[in-house]
Amino acid sequence: MIDKKTIHYLNLSAPWDVLVYYAEELILRAPLQAQPNPNFNTSDRILRKLYIPNLMAESLPNRPLDYYTCAFRKSKMEKFLGCENHDTYFTNTQRQRIVYELLARTVYGKRKRAEVGVARLLNEGAYTAAFPLHEGPFELPEYEVHPDELNQRQVLFRYWARWSKWYKYQPLDHIREYFGEKIALYFAWLGFYTAWLLPAAVVGAFVFVSGLMSMGTNTPAHVVCMCWQVGYLFDHPGTVFFSVFMSFWAVTFLEYWKRKMATLAHHWDCMDFQEEEERPRPEFAAMAPSIEYNPVTGVKEPYFPERARLSRMLTGSMVIIIMLGVIHHLGYISLGFLCVCVCVCVCVHACVVFFFPQAGNIANISSSMVNLALILLMGQVYTALALQLTKWEMHRTQTQYEDAFTFKVFVFQFVNFYSSPFYVAFFKGRFVGYPGHYGTLLGMRNEECGPGGCLIELAEQLFIIMVGKQLISNVQEFVIPKIPPVNSPHPYPSTSSVELLTYDLLHSSTVLQFGFITIFVAAFPLAPLFALLNNWAEVRLDAHKFVCEYRRPVAERAQNIGVWFNILEALSHLSVIVNAFLIAFTSDFLPRLLYQYKFDNDLNGYVNFTLAYAPPSYTSHPMCRYKAFRDNNGNYTLIYWELLAVRLGFIIAFEHVVFIVLRAIDWMVPDVPESLGLKVKRERYLAKQALADNQEALLVSHRGSASSQG
Repeated sequence: MIDKKTIHYLNLSAPWDVLVYYAEELILRAPLQAQPNPNFNTSDRILRKLYIPNLMAESLPNRPLDYYTCAFRKSKMEKFLGCENHDTYFTNTQRQRIVYELLARTVYGKRKRAEVGVARLLNEGAYTAAFPLHEGPFELPEYEVHPDELNQRQVLFRYWARWSKWYKYQPLDHIREYFGEKIALYFAWLGFYTAWLLPAAVVGAFVFVSGLMSMGTNTPAHVVCMCWQVGYLFDHPGTVFFSVFMSFWAVTFLEYWKRKMATLAHHWDCMDFQEEEERPRPEFAAMAPSIEYNPVTGVKEPYFPERARLSRMLTGSMVIIIMLGVIHHLGYISLGFLCVCVCVCVCVHACVVFFFPQAGNIANISSSMVNLALILLMGQVYTALALQLTKWEMHRTQTQYEDAFTFKVFVFQFVNFYSSPFYVAFFKGRFVGYPGHYGTLLGMRNEECGPGGCLIELAEQLFIIMVGKQLISNVQEFVIPKIPPVNSPHPYPSTSSVELLTYDLLHSSTVLQFGFITIFVAAFPLAPLFALLNNWAEVRLDAHKFVCEYRRPVAERAQNIGVWFNILEALSHLSVIVNAFLIAFTSDFLPRLLYQYKFDNDLNGYVNFTLAYAPPSYTSHPMCRYKAFRDNNGNYTLIYWELLAVRLGFIIAFEHVVFIVLRAIDWMVPDVPESLGLKVKRERYLAKQALADNQEALLVSHRGSASSQG
């Protein structure tokens, strides 16, 4: 007997009275007065003033109107615009929010056991899925139609999700109207970040080209070998300028993003949005050992002892430290060492004599590629571990759960992606010792940098890790949605998982990319250019996924990008410190500068200046030399200590100057634009006018009570 299962679909909607009741309870905003749609694109305003045609601008149909709004009140219905039309008064995203609120509050079993809400029913398998429907197909009709006749999804597909629109402004108002504020803010952030990458990419490309053109003037390169010329591409005075430029760029970018974020939050009625008292997560409700009264709502809810939860969080932190400090590095050391050994052996024994000098570079590139594969593999392991640890910690609300998961994923990925560049930049070649007294680890000599220096190896690492990760991620995002789900009745994959909303949606990979273009920019000036090219593709891939591939997510409100902004600020400040140390200790900029000041401005004899003679006890050959500032007995020379003082002085001066200028930028650029402040005041005035009757009644009652007391 074949067991056939029938799938049932329930299409839910809310009547007008229910919408009105919950609109007031959820403090939804209602329109008071229409106003012209503001132009938020700074580049468009500048081009208009200069009377230059703007190819990025495009006229879209059915653009949502902008309104002055206030909190909805049923008793003041007549004060709001459009209240007579019940079918169109509430937007589709507001209707979604109200219906989902009803589903989240509905009791289906015993309240004392917290058997409440559709989320727990989904978790228990009673329902397979619960999601809002797309508004018709995204495919454009075969016959010609007027743009105003397209549905919202078709408008987004035609004017946003297609690859031919790569150079157009994103229709943020349409995205917000269809997907909600949280997703719209993500695309606003990604578009704003991509636009700001353009000047950084231009300056970075100019610095790289200037290094390429000035290679012929690099005197030490002609004395030694071709590797010094290649190293000069990433180690010349222009890279110092670019490091300072990118430090200012990062902080200025974040300051203007705060202004953009405040403007959009007000435009989308989320400026004063605060999360209401959240209900417990269904997984928390199912696993909590007891029931207690909520001190805020007074309702009995599942309860997990705070001390036990803190104990679990502490244990989870220890697991994270062990994973990062032991397993991670042991895996890198073993595989990296194996790869280097294999590559060096192949290069030495199989290559012709002409390629022998390049064996070190080939080994470094090969090990970097294996390193990238290991990074991607460990990234999957760390994400899965972070998910399990976050579940085990028993966070009560979804917001707490997502913040904890986001933080763990970022810590894992930060160490996963940045440990190798940090090692090359600050540890490789630092503890080598000198002939006769070489430093060892586990019986093996410590690694040395190639003749071109560690900076060129760092540039190779950054190029392979950053660009390789971006290419692989984009291929995965393009191919995976094309694979139909196995044994699934749903035509679209889900977008409601925690991984999408916290990790994939806000794209920790984009935040990690921000770290690559700021923290290590002194070694890789082309990083902003590659980031720009990647993000152009990223916007279209994500747009296509949301419009064409994924189920429509429940519209969520948000007034910012959450914890990611704090992470971006931390990365921007870390970049100043790292670049200062990178220029001081990894680059040859300061040794060259010191030599020019003390000996020869044209760097004649600089190579001889950087080399020391091996101790007589090590070899009888008088010309055995190595790169260091040591005397014939292996002791540091006076030049070494002078250079160390110059390096430390440079770090202090660099950091103080940059941080002082950054504080000045922070002070000069207000977080809220002046024009927005005026709009907020105007909106508050209109809100008072709309509620004037209540205020007059309150004033009369106050006067009556005062006269009776008198």
